[in-house]
Amino acid sequence: MKVAVSSSGPGLDAKVDIRFGRCPYFVIFDTETNEQANMTNTSAEAGSGAGIGAATAIAKSGATVVLTGNIGPNAARTLAELGIRVYQTQAGTVKEAIAAFAAGTCKEITAPTVAAKTGMGMGGGRGAGMGMRGGGGNRGRRGRG
Repeated sequence: MKVAVSSSGPGLDAKVDIRFGRCPYFVIFDTETNEQANMTNTSAEAGSGAGIGAATAIAKSGATVVLTGNIGPNAARTLAELGIRVYQTQAGTVKEAIAAFAAGTCKEITAPTVAAKTGMGMGGGRGAGMGMRGGGGNRGRRGRG
């Protein structure tokens, strides 16, 4: 079976990236042959649809299982439609995540664990320019009183 692990870099010693759609790499590991392949996540920088793009790439790789920290609603739905099972891991490295999965200690994810667009780096704050909403500061509010 091929397992795809969201990672911060290539190789089994890379750290697991808790983001699915926006992780920089996926390490694809074949549990039967112990072979690995590193796949750059070309959807990571997409303006939108990163989870769907990543899920499609995982399907093309032949992986039937994903190990990640969190997954958004679009990715979760797409992976489910493609018949790919998703497991949550808190492991430090890709190698540790694969070992935890093999030991049966990873929890299967059957619903999103985060909201849409969570992995875009906005960190839950209001972000780029959001404080200027509604007319740019005090403009349009003068004279009310």
